Amino acid sequence: MTPAAIVDALTSKKGLALLAPAILLVGSALAIGQHALTQATAPSPVAVAQAEPATTPAAAQPAAAPSEKTVIADAGLNATQRKQVEELIKDYLVKNPEVLLEAQNALEAKMDKIQAERVAGAIKSNAAEIFRPASSPVVGNAKGDVTVIEFFDYNCGYCKRAFVDLAKVVDRDKQVKVIMKEFPILSKGSEEAAKVALAARMQGKYWEFHRAMIEASGQASEASALRVAEKLNLDMGKLKKDIGSAEVKKEIDDTRALAAKLGIQGTPHFLVGDRIIPGAPENLYEQMSKLVAEVRKEGCKVC
Repeated sequence: MTPAAIVDALTSKKGLALLAPAILLVGSALAIGQHALTQATAPSPVAVAQAEPATTPAAAQPAAAPSEKTVIADAGLNATQRKQVEELIKDYLVKNPEVLLEAQNALEAKMDKIQAERVAGAIKSNAAEIFRPASSPVVGNAKGDVTVIEFFDYNCGYCKRAFVDLAKVVDRDKQVKVIMKEFPILSKGSEEAAKVALAARMQGKYWEFHRAMIEASGQASEASALRVAEKLNLDMGKLKKDIGSAEVKKEIDDTRALAAKLGIQGTPHFLVGDRIIPGAPENLYEQMSKLVAEVRKEGCKVC
């Protein structure tokens, strides 16, 4: 990794957030080592504390993690020694910045695992609502052996890009069931377009409308959605009436509530069985096809 790349990583939001605990860890080790050298005849207070069994009252709250200065002070160092240790910490980090990057990568991997486990639990708890919704639009094979769910917004540029790969899955795999979750979070126009889409579903034209709407240029709104509907020869009188129906409102409200339960805050967001694809990766079709094959072979534990 180049020095410039290291600097970029360290000055990023995640890098800065990681800096303090990283210094704490390095500082603790160096402080203890420095103390051992300067006071070889006396046991380290840190070592004594670690040797004693720790007891925590049932009602006690966990103590906050100490700063690196607290750790240094607890090591029994005087002001001159503390300054020397602080200089050692700085020198170590300057000479070994990759330590921070390694710790950051490990932290991200751990957080990703925790998030995946949390979402897996949420999927299991809400399986019926996710995989067997009462009124969400379904495309592809309604009786397919693998279910794909997409949360999307018509004003989301990444959703537009992802549509190409999703459509490819629908066209090429006749055993896939796709549940479309209208999740308008970007603007008022997004919600207006979602309502028109759900009204178009009542006339059996959801997928045609969705394809035309997602491929249309410009901002999605009620006006642009109605133009698309008119080009598809929908019954405009019925459509305008259905836009304001309780059924349409309930579907959008239910989707928002479900997204909150699953911790979904952005679009697009895909579920392939109980597997997750957040966002719109460049190789979305390949990832989705791979997960579809896995679910088909191994089954879905909660579907």
